This record gives sequence, structure tokens and C-alpha cells, in this order.
Amino acid sequence: MASVARKNLFEDIPRFLVAQAGIMFAVSLVTIQNGILTGFIRSSSVLIDHSKADIWIASKDMIHLELTMPISLERVTQAESVAGVEQAEPLIFRSARWRDPLDNKIHAVTVVGSDPEGELFSPWNIVQGDLNALKQPYTIMVDESKLDALKLKNLGDQAKLGGLQAKLGGITQGTQSIVSNSFVFTSLKNANAYVNSPVKTQTLCQVENEDLQCTQSYEDQTSNNQKLTNLPPPRALNLADPINYVLVKAKPGEDLTQLKQKLEEALPDDVQVLTREEMSMVMRTFWQKRTGVGFVLSLGAAVGVLVGMVVVGQILYSSVSDHLKEFGTLKAMGASDRVIYGIILEQALWMAVLGYIPGMALCLGVASWAGATQGILILITPLSALGVFGLTVAMCTGSAFFAIQKVTKVDPAIVFKA
Repeated sequence: MASVARKNLFEDIPRFLVAQAGIMFAVSLVTIQNGILTGFIRSSSVLIDHSKADIWIASKDMIHLELTMPISLERVTQAESVAGVEQAEPLIFRSARWRDPLDNKIHAVTVVGSDPEGELFSPWNIVQGDLNALKQPYTIMVDESKLDALKLKNLGDQAKLGGLQAKLGGITQGTQSIVSNSFVFTSLKNANAYVNSPVKTQTLCQVENEDLQCTQSYEDQTSNNQKLTNLPPPRALNLADPINYVLVKAKPGEDLTQLKQKLEEALPDDVQVLTREEMSMVMRTFWQKRTGVGFVLSLGAAVGVLVGMVVVGQILYSSVSDHLKEFGTLKAMGASDRVIYGIILEQALWMAVLGYIPGMALCLGVASWAGATQGILILITPLSALGVFGLTVAMCTGSAFFAIQKVTKVDPAIVFKA
């Protein structure tokens, strides 16, 4: 009976290819939509997951990583004084304006400032340059996927960040979040200078018709032709300077639940204490539940499944209609309904397998291209790939129901009719 199924399936090659195209479309849409959603959620906490901190201290008003209130640098020394804390380091995570070197247009970027000599956070996957470059004044690193957006090409290129010069000292890979503006990694001192750099204001007044007319203009502090060497080095932070997060490393063997409680008791009420896992979950939950991203991507996947079911169901129904006499002959020879149904399900399974393989190969290629050129993480795990295969089989076998309904009504006497 398997040979009958394959004969019916490959008998009409154009129709078979149409069916496979429909299945490939469904597989690709479901896989990519799910991969984007999974990558989107995973990407939202990429900085947290790559930190070596056991505990994060943030403002009590924090909603997610980029929506928070500043806290004082003094919280670092207060955290270090708590028993069980081995090390505490500050982190600046704030938006700033970027002025690209070609078009002189401004863009929104996120400055990530940390201690280059610290242990709890630093840029990772550095493919060009090294971490020591961030010790230099007004030096930055960016992800390679954002070079074109920021109009940068090579190490040493310069632009303006927060009205100050910014020199590209390193390039990272796979460090950019989908949900955020372009990350600009730099030292704590540089970050403090960038995010707190005031805008230079200028007032021009003139008399027109005995009336005094005044206008104000705003511009960056440094002029376009000012060189990096002419800028004074950024100052070290003092205890009153604002930061965004305190990263804490626990002593070996220290219970994190107890340490978290001790930190909550020792620190003022304007902060909250979260473990790294809790902090990561806050980010993922926000982007998954408090935005419509999950619904939109799930809707797209559902459309893909629906289209696949319609195409497969139509092809199988047409195939059964073309072979009604053959099925009638089998019934007249005494074949049971179970055998007849097995032929149709055999066709559906072949269609599922032969449509899934090229569809998944296409998805893996798209995911690789998107990650390398666009910095978009489309996460396709073995478990998700297996889940999509199961969904494809269910889709095709479910579509076979329409064809089965057709063959159920076949009268064996049809073979004796003209």
C-alpha cells in the first residue's frame, strides 16, 4: 500500500510541487516567527545574562533595563560593606545622542559604561581591538551589526556622542539587543561624560524697528573641527554622581537569598535588590507580556499553519478525486477502510517530511544571514525545530481529514459503471 501512496503523490509533479511550496511556506513562517519571538525575548536580557554579577541593585522605580531612575554611586560602597559581598561595581546604562561622522545626523544610542578593570561586566566577543582600549579617554566599542547604522567602518573612526568626540577602539559580535538602541560600550568615566554632557546654548539679540529680538540656538559643546586631543580627559566619578545599577558578586558559598535579604535591609528604600535570574526575568516578562510583540508573531505563525492546511487539504482532496475508481476497486477487492485511510495518511506524511526539510533549511539560512548582517537574533533550537516538525505532521495529517471524508463515501460499484 505504501507504493500506491507514493505513486499517487508523485504522479502529478506540478501539483506535488505546489503542495510542497505551501508546506515550506507554513514551516518557514512558523519557524521564523517563533525564532524571532524567542530571540527577541532572549535578546532583551543579553547584557544581564552575560554579566558575572550574582545580584543587581536598581532603582525601585525600574520597569525594565532602559526605563529606570538613577541611583547614587554611594550605593556601591554601601553594598560592599554588607557581609557576604565580595565585590560591587557600578554600571551606567543611559541613552545619549549620537552624531554620525558622514551626514552629521543625530541618532539615539544607549551608552553602557563599566569599569574596564572590573570583573562583573565588560563587552564580550571582541573581534577587533581589545578591552584595554576603553581605558583611553573618549574611546568606545560597538557591535559589528551597528557599524553601518552609526556610519563607522574601521578602528580609529570618530563621531560625536553626547556632544563629545567618540573614537572607535573595538568591535564586538553578538552583543546587540533587538529591543534596544545601538549599544555603545565604554568606560565608566567616559560614559559619565557622555550622558551628562550639557548642550551649549547661545543667545543672539538684535534691534529691529526699535524692538529687541532675541533668538536662542543649541549645539554640541565641541565644534566640528575640534580634535580629540584638545578635550580634557573625563573626570573620575564621585559618590554623588548618578549611576543606574550596582552589580554585586557574592562570596563563594554565600546563600544568595540570604545575601539579598541583607542587602535589602542595609540599603535605603529607594532601591530594589534582584538576583541575576530575577533581573533577567523582569526584562523578558516586560517585552513578552506588556507589549504586543508576542501576539503579532503568534498571529503570523497561525496564518502560516492555516495556509499550509488549506494547500495540503486541497491537494489531497484533488488526488483522491482523481483516483476514486482505484479506491473503489480496492474496496471491491475487500480492502478495509483502515487500509484506504492508511494510503491517504501515507501521502500526507510524505508531504510533511518532504516539505519540512527544505523549509527548515531555508529558515536556518535566513537566521544565519539575519544574525550576521542585521544583528537580529532568530533563535532556532533543536527543541523548537522538533516542535515545528510535529506541528507540520499534525497539519498535514489533519488536512487529510477532508480527503478521507471523500473516500469514505466511495461506492465499490463505481468500478462497474461506465
